[in-house]
Amino acid sequence: MKISNLKKDITEYTNIVNNINNNLDLLNELNNTFDQELYDSIINEYNSLSKRVDDYEIKTLLNGEFDSSNCYLEIHPGAGGTESCDWSDMLLRMYLMFASSFGYKAEVIEKLPGEEAGIKSCMVKITGPYAYGYLKNEIGVHRLVRISPFNAAGKRQTSFAGVNVTPEIDDSVNIDIKDDDIRIDVYRSSGNGGQGVNTTDSAVRITHIPTGIVVTCQNERSQLKNKETAMKILKSKLYSLELKKRNEMLNDLKGSSNIDFGSQIRNYVLEPYSLVKDLRSGYESTNPKKILDGDIYPLIESVLRIKR
Repeated sequence: MKISNLKKDITEYTNIVNNINNNLDLLNELNNTFDQELYDSIINEYNSLSKRVDDYEIKTLLNGEFDSSNCYLEIHPGAGGTESCDWSDMLLRMYLMFASSFGYKAEVIEKLPGEEAGIKSCMVKITGPYAYGYLKNEIGVHRLVRISPFNAAGKRQTSFAGVNVTPEIDDSVNIDIKDDDIRIDVYRSSGNGGQGVNTTDSAVRITHIPTGIVVTCQNERSQLKNKETAMKILKSKLYSLELKKRNEMLNDLKGSSNIDFGSQIRNYVLEPYSLVKDLRSGYESTNPKKILDGDIYPLIESVLRIKR
């Protein structure tokens, strides 16, 4: 995956440089004899190249150990009951629409419906170049303010949901999981599914006893495939946990503290005004609908740039 992404990056860099050189030649030609059609063509090419250069610059910031990897994205409701479950479902839709528009593949690994509306939890595998690098800064608490659709009085309601993102760890990384350290349970899948998904005990839940990490997978008809996927997710979570411990130790040695999962990172206000604001970068949008329809790249870019 990493080598493939690097090859694509080199090809893109070469293409950008060649296009810039070609346009410089056209500019020299334009200096000799002005031509309106040629001028318009150069302007259009400049605007296109400018965006490609900006996008390429962002990719150069994705140089972490697992930034080029696929990832698992999880959403869990916070305080607020049905409101937060519904908000979690809105976030799930937002990330699925982002993945689709960005050319990524999104596969719902596990989804637990709420009692009245929304979802109690979900996990999505997102596959594509630099998926983890782009989405890792979505980790944290997302806050929604709106007029409640579940309140007859039409009162304004604040809801919270937590997002976590874990890189997919490939087989080259050695994570030792002892048989005695895990408990595997099988059960019948819930929610939407075809024949065989909801009628057999194909869903798998793996509990890692030393850490308390629980992973579930129910998207495949085969219990074996669900177990393989769940083990891969567990492996990624255990590795991420070790990285987190290492980073916390380094931060303690430096005498600093990081804002981590459980901290509010972004506000989505639908009432009494319309505003989405990232509390880290300060980026603001007065079009929450566009953001909730998956147009989150400007937010992602703003955070990547301040962490440069």
